Amino acid sequence: MTDTDLNKPRNALILLGCPQVPVQTSIALWLCAALNRRNIPCLVGGTPAARSLLEVADPDHHYLTEVADLDTVIEELAGGTRTVDAAFVLVHNTAAVAYAATMQEIAGGTTYALLFGEETETRMADLEGVGCRVIAAKGSHNPLPLKRRVQEVLDTWDA
Repeated sequence: MTDTDLNKPRNALILLGCPQVPVQTSIALWLCAALNRRNIPCLVGGTPAARSLLEVADPDHHYLTEVADLDTVIEELAGGTRTVDAAFVLVHNTAAVAYAATMQEIAGGTTYALLFGEETETRMADLEGVGCRVIAAKGSHNPLPLKRRVQEVLDTWDA
């Protein structure tokens, strides 16, 4: 753990790729709520399907505050028109590994790769050398193990 992990970020990004694994949507909404409780503005960047699942689940935006297209968010970060202190990238496939590596390079703050799904060990190996902080819990349907691991990181910000 670095000093950066102990500092509460001023803002955060949750980056969502393909939503084929059920854990992703519930973890994203829970993380939005957890960040909101800490007064950390949170942008969710995602594919159209990932954004639709979130917006149907939270139609009045109780937890979602800002939602944007995945590619637009990446372009804004790469172009320097947007900055984030913490980027949470949900990772269950190789495309999401690439998103995590991209965030590690362009986001500027701490990038957390939240690994889940049935190929967690493989994705963890894929992320070796990328430099982002990995938070992993195997499983596709039960979000609680991953939630507990992410909660441990959030708790360091409250200390």
